[in-house]
Amino acid sequence: MAKTYNPSMKTTLPGEKAAKILERRHHIIPDGVGYGVPAFARQAKGALIEDVDGNWFIDFAGAIGTINVGHSHPTIVEAIKRQADNFVHTGFNVMMYESYIEIAERLCQLAPGTHPKKAMFLNSGAEAVENAVKVARKYTKRPAVVTFSRGFHGRTLMTMSMTAKVKPYKYEFGPFAPEVYRAPYPYGYRKPDSLSEQEYNEETLKNVKHMIEQEISPDRVAAVVIEPVQGEGGFIVPDKDFVQGVQAFCEQHGILFVADEIQTGFARTGDYFSINHFDVVPDLITVSKSMGGGVPISGLIGRAEVMDAADPGELGGTYSGSPLGCAAALAVLDVIEEEKLNERAQTIGNRVLSRFNDWKGRYDCIGDVRGLGAMCALELVSDRDEKTPDKVLTGRVLQEAQKRGLIILAAGVYGNVIRVLMPIVVTDEELEEGLNILEDAINAASSQVN
Repeated sequence: MAKTYNPSMKTTLPGEKAAKILERRHHIIPDGVGYGVPAFARQAKGALIEDVDGNWFIDFAGAIGTINVGHSHPTIVEAIKRQADNFVHTGFNVMMYESYIEIAERLCQLAPGTHPKKAMFLNSGAEAVENAVKVARKYTKRPAVVTFSRGFHGRTLMTMSMTAKVKPYKYEFGPFAPEVYRAPYPYGYRKPDSLSEQEYNEETLKNVKHMIEQEISPDRVAAVVIEPVQGEGGFIVPDKDFVQGVQAFCEQHGILFVADEIQTGFARTGDYFSINHFDVVPDLITVSKSMGGGVPISGLIGRAEVMDAADPGELGGTYSGSPLGCAAALAVLDVIEEEKLNERAQTIGNRVLSRFNDWKGRYDCIGDVRGLGAMCALELVSDRDEKTPDKVLTGRVLQEAQKRGLIILAAGVYGNVIRVLMPIVVTDEELEEGLNILEDAINAASSQVN
């Protein structure tokens, strides 16, 4: 695969080959399975993807945060090949393998807190969250689970119930799982003008406590599940005092504090776990996405006494913690350490936020800039004073970026947030070119007549 710093768009989208495959797709794949770019990948390396028509893209989506270590990293590929040469699958619940033990040991050592920990592995982020709920209920003997406004936790029945956004994730898919409650989560950009940042965070925390006390009763709550930085909700970074306040309330009432690190983990925010930025030690942590460098695997890490609440046979699954996933996850940790990707994420984030803030001073459509590490976002509005979300403009920006060879994603409950999840191994040249394309896309989209 030839290394190049610039995207090279040989065709319009979709190209001739992609158009033919796309027609086949529409005949055989359900419409409910969405897609972003009207193209089909041929090969990918690092932060670059080539499609079947020979178009090259810079990837600022990272398979929705799954490729922090880059596409087809040689260390990951070699680990997968080596494992496949030995065996592909035995089922850990039937015939165990050492790599499962090794990745558990390493993650428990890296996870925050000095207390004894244990870990188990599954297939997907949603499955990790499901098992966090199972374990929390088993340990506490309580039924209720509290999540937050704008939160996203998955698409299964339980995690769909925990997810806040109705469309496209929940609409007409009910009824949902019982005993799931939603608390407010701070959104600094959209706070009331009458409140200072501190007052707003204090008020939001007070409302969280009141909701639990008045609508549920703390002694019925098994767990509070929180994204340290909201992903699908719009890359919203909460105040440290808010997160610490929620954790303190949980500790006071014997409620388990669960950090959903599925999108934020594995160096995305400049740390193995983003909860470390808030100086909070969770009782349970869910992980997935970039954990396997593209190979499906997820995990649940937690206090040993909590994790041991379930009896033998009550946790697990056919493919849970597959040998290929464990091998890939071990290699991912090696890459993060050897290539100093936590430090690299901070460098990337500083550069991206600097550019974003520069654009905010020049483009009236940019209402807010925010982020933590290499998890950064722009919020687009049609009126800065009213902070009116502009979903239409956001869609145009994405299309203009794709035409120029940049893959990027939207987010947020209003669909007006542009989020960046580029592989952290992205080169300086690729990063700058991608940001240049994004600025060109914003300029082109904002100049179009409504």
